[in-house]
Amino acid sequence: MINNNNKKITIRNKVFEWGKRTYLMGVVNVTPDSFSDGGDFNTIESALAQAENMVKSGVDIIDIGGQSTRPGAAEISLTEEIDRVIPLIQILRQKAEIFGSVPISVDTTRAQVAKAAVEAGADIINDISGATFDSEMLSTVAKLKVPIILMHIRGTPQTMQQLTDYQDLIGEIKEFLESRIAAAVAAGIDKSHIILDPGIGFAKTYNQNLEILRELPKFRVLNCPILVGVSRKSFIGHILNQPEAKQRIWGTAAACTGAIANLADILRVHDVREMHDVCLVADAIFRNQS
Repeated sequence: MINNNNKKITIRNKVFEWGKRTYLMGVVNVTPDSFSDGGDFNTIESALAQAENMVKSGVDIIDIGGQSTRPGAAEISLTEEIDRVIPLIQILRQKAEIFGSVPISVDTTRAQVAKAAVEAGADIINDISGATFDSEMLSTVAKLKVPIILMHIRGTPQTMQQLTDYQDLIGEIKEFLESRIAAAVAAGIDKSHIILDPGIGFAKTYNQNLEILRELPKFRVLNCPILVGVSRKSFIGHILNQPEAKQRIWGTAAACTGAIANLADILRVHDVREMHDVCLVADAIFRNQS
């Protein structure tokens, strides 16, 4: 089953052929307060070791974030965000024998961080605001000529969980993403450089998260690759009655399988080794390789 008109994109000499298989984005949060791994990788040494483990486990993209976006997370200063993410990107790029062909994504809503990150060696910008928090983001990314991931959100991480009242959940997410595609293209970003994320867990209730996963194919009409981030999230904890995020690996595997069955192109995950196996089996079942 080939999606997105069998489009291909090359990022750091790595070819992404949308619809051929599921690609894995591994999360490295260089933060003290992210919801499931806050404090685990907020030193260069621990973050580097985690990134190396992900490469060994078959990761396709490494996503580095310096600002927690969990519900209620406090916003940090621009300087602090740059100080967290740029040294790690620089070190990964210095270790070309390990990371030379691995695209690096930076999870940021700030244009200045995006620019500094790409100058340091990053390849993709992952903006949870759909490039709405910083009016300079789209023009900056256009100049940088890198892909951007545009996610659906309402409000901010501080307010989003009070903004979950939708008349038409899928329709409203689709409308938002459509408007962000238009804005990105108007700013000079090539449509082939746009990846969409419906924003599971961001201004969404438990039931709404499940609805998004069931209705993922409806986003295909936007003709962009779809990224899904279910890893360790609270809706899985709700189903499992499991308050500890790191104990949600099996639940995450089930959610990832559901996303693959419904044609997700990229999965953003914490547990790369386990989800790599999930992808291999689910792809064999749900994607036509002929």
